[in-house]
Amino acid sequence: MAERRAILIVDDEFIILMALKQELISRYGREFLLETALDAAEAEAVIDELAGEGVSVILVISDWLMPGMKGDEFLAEVKRRHPGVRCIIVSGQADPEAIAKARELVALDAFIRKPWDRRELLQAVDSCVDS
Repeated sequence: MAERRAILIVDDEFIILMALKQELISRYGREFLLETALDAAEAEAVIDELAGEGVSVILVISDWLMPGMKGDEFLAEVKRRHPGVRCIIVSGQADPEAIAKARELVALDAFIRKPWDRRELLQAVDSCVDS
């Protein structure tokens, strides 16, 4: 049986979360589970639950500005616990300094500005899931 793999999308705005998921369904919905979470704590619980079911989260797409824990801090923790996970931040709030910090802290695979360009988003995801 093939390994089950998932992409996790994290954003505190439900409408953005669902829009990102919709962007990914047509291209990746047959190959990967597409999971969502509204904040870092919920996302960590989803990752743990999936791991318990034998599902590997291979990519986390996260907002940067979220209540409780910023996306770069959350992704740094994900990388610490699961070094193989690829990471993309999608944000309209991060300034160049925050982006540089995130790239250094997390070794980001991509940073995409909101509102995102669908082609840019899918290219970034392609590069993460194809490698």
